[in-house]
Amino acid sequence: MCPLHSHHKRIDTCAGESLIERPRARRYPFAASVDLVDMALETEIREQTTDLSVFGCQVTAQKVWAVGTKVRLRIVHRGAIFAAQGQIMNVRRNGMGVVFTKIEQKDQLVLEKWLAEARDIHERNSNAH
Repeated sequence: MCPLHSHHKRIDTCAGESLIERPRARRYPFAASVDLVDMALETEIREQTTDLSVFGCQVTAQKVWAVGTKVRLRIVHRGAIFAAQGQIMNVRRNGMGVVFTKIEQKDQLVLEKWLAEARDIHERNSNAH
Protein backbone atom coordinates (compact mmCIF):
# COMPACT_ATOMS: atom_id res chain seq x y z
CA MET A 1 0.00 0.00 0.00
CA CYS A 2 1.25 3.49 -0.76
CA PRO A 3 1.96 5.91 2.08
CA LEU A 4 -0.91 8.10 3.18
CA HIS A 5 -0.59 11.38 1.29
CA SER A 6 -2.05 14.65 2.51
CA HIS A 7 -4.87 14.52 -0.08
CA HIS A 8 -5.86 10.99 0.96
CA LYS A 9 -8.25 10.51 3.85
CA ARG A 10 -8.54 7.57 6.19
CA ILE A 11 -12.13 6.36 6.38
CA ASP A 12 -13.60 4.06 8.97
CA THR A 13 -16.45 1.91 7.69
CA CYS A 14 -19.33 0.57 9.80
CA ALA A 15 -17.51 -2.76 10.14
CA GLY A 16 -14.58 -0.98 11.78
CA GLU A 17 -12.32 -1.48 8.77
CA SER A 18 -10.05 1.36 7.83
CA LEU A 19 -9.87 2.25 4.15
CA ILE A 20 -7.97 4.97 2.36
CA GLU A 21 -10.06 7.12 0.07
CA ARG A 22 -8.23 8.59 -2.91
CA PRO A 23 -10.28 11.28 -4.62
CA ARG A 24 -10.17 10.86 -8.42
CA ALA A 25 -11.26 14.40 -9.21
CA ARG A 26 -11.37 17.75 -7.48
CA ARG A 27 -14.31 18.12 -5.15
CA TYR A 28 -16.04 21.43 -4.69
CA PRO A 29 -18.18 22.57 -1.77
CA PHE A 30 -21.77 22.17 -2.94
CA ALA A 31 -24.83 22.48 -0.72
CA ALA A 32 -28.03 21.21 -2.30
CA SER A 33 -31.04 19.08 -1.47
CA VAL A 34 -30.63 15.42 -2.44
CA ASP A 35 -33.20 12.61 -2.46
CA LEU A 36 -31.71 9.12 -2.19
CA VAL A 37 -33.67 5.91 -2.83
CA ASP A 38 -32.28 2.51 -1.83
CA MET A 39 -32.93 0.55 -5.05
CA ALA A 40 -33.35 -2.78 -3.24
CA LEU A 41 -35.67 -1.69 -0.43
CA GLU A 42 -37.27 1.37 -2.12
CA THR A 43 -36.72 3.40 1.06
CA GLU A 44 -36.13 7.11 0.53
CA ILE A 45 -34.30 9.80 2.47
CA ARG A 46 -33.87 13.53 1.85
CA GLU A 47 -30.53 14.99 2.87
CA GLN A 48 -28.00 17.66 1.83
CA THR A 49 -24.89 17.40 -0.31
CA THR A 50 -21.70 18.88 1.14
CA ASP A 51 -19.47 18.53 -1.91
CA LEU A 52 -19.63 17.48 -5.55
CA SER A 53 -17.25 16.08 -8.17
CA VAL A 54 -17.56 14.62 -11.65
CA PHE A 55 -17.60 11.14 -10.06
CA GLY A 56 -19.88 11.60 -7.04
CA CYS A 57 -20.89 13.57 -3.99
CA GLN A 58 -20.74 13.58 -0.23
CA VAL A 59 -24.08 13.57 1.57
CA THR A 60 -24.92 14.38 5.18
CA ALA A 61 -27.08 11.70 6.75
CA GLN A 62 -28.68 11.12 10.12
CA LYS A 63 -28.89 7.41 9.31
CA VAL A 64 -26.23 6.04 6.97
CA TRP A 65 -26.69 3.13 4.58
CA ALA A 66 -24.22 0.29 4.09
CA VAL A 67 -21.26 0.57 1.74
CA GLY A 68 -22.29 -1.01 -1.58
CA THR A 69 -25.97 0.03 -1.36
CA LYS A 70 -27.23 0.86 -4.86
CA VAL A 71 -29.18 4.12 -4.99
CA ARG A 72 -31.12 6.43 -7.25
CA LEU A 73 -30.41 10.04 -6.47
CA ARG A 74 -31.91 13.37 -7.40
CA ILE A 75 -30.16 16.64 -6.58
CA VAL A 76 -32.06 19.92 -6.85
CA HIS A 77 -30.07 23.16 -7.01
CA ARG A 78 -31.21 26.62 -8.17
CA GLY A 79 -34.15 25.24 -10.13
CA ALA A 80 -32.10 22.59 -11.98
CA ILE A 81 -32.36 18.85 -11.37
CA PHE A 82 -29.63 16.21 -11.66
CA ALA A 83 -30.65 12.54 -11.51
CA ALA A 84 -28.39 9.48 -11.57
CA GLN A 85 -27.86 6.01 -10.27
CA GLY A 86 -25.10 5.51 -7.75
CA GLN A 87 -23.61 3.40 -5.02
CA ILE A 88 -22.60 4.16 -1.44
CA MET A 89 -18.79 4.05 -1.46
CA ASN A 90 -17.89 5.20 2.04
CA VAL A 91 -19.62 5.85 5.30
CA ARG A 92 -18.73 8.31 8.02
CA ARG A 93 -20.42 9.10 11.30
CA ASN A 94 -22.36 11.99 9.77
CA GLY A 95 -22.54 11.13 6.09
CA MET A 96 -22.00 8.95 3.06
CA GLY A 97 -19.95 9.18 -0.09
CA VAL A 98 -21.91 8.34 -3.24
CA VAL A 99 -20.27 7.46 -6.56
CA PHE A 100 -22.30 8.03 -9.71
CA THR A 101 -22.65 4.80 -11.72
CA LYS A 102 -25.13 5.82 -14.45
CA ILE A 103 -25.81 9.33 -15.72
CA GLU A 104 -28.00 10.26 -18.69
CA GLN A 105 -26.62 12.87 -21.12
CA LYS A 106 -29.04 15.62 -20.04
CA ASP A 107 -28.04 15.09 -16.41
CA GLN A 108 -24.34 15.06 -17.33
CA LEU A 109 -24.81 18.55 -18.79
CA VAL A 110 -26.41 19.77 -15.54
CA LEU A 111 -23.53 18.26 -13.53
CA GLU A 112 -20.91 19.90 -15.76
CA LYS A 113 -22.65 23.30 -15.44
CA TRP A 114 -22.75 23.04 -11.64
CA LEU A 115 -19.09 22.00 -11.50
CA ALA A 116 -18.05 24.89 -13.76
CA GLU A 117 -19.92 27.32 -11.48
CA ALA A 118 -18.35 25.78 -8.36
CA ARG A 119 -14.89 25.92 -9.97
CA ASP A 120 -15.38 29.63 -10.82
CA ILE A 121 -16.42 30.42 -7.23
CA HIS A 122 -13.46 28.43 -5.87
CA GLU A 123 -11.00 30.25 -8.15
CA ARG A 124 -12.44 33.66 -7.28
CA ASN A 125 -12.17 32.88 -3.57
CA SER A 126 -8.60 31.53 -4.00
CA ASN A 127 -7.52 34.65 -5.92
CA ALA A 128 -9.06 36.95 -3.30
CA HIS A 129 -6.53 35.80 -0.69
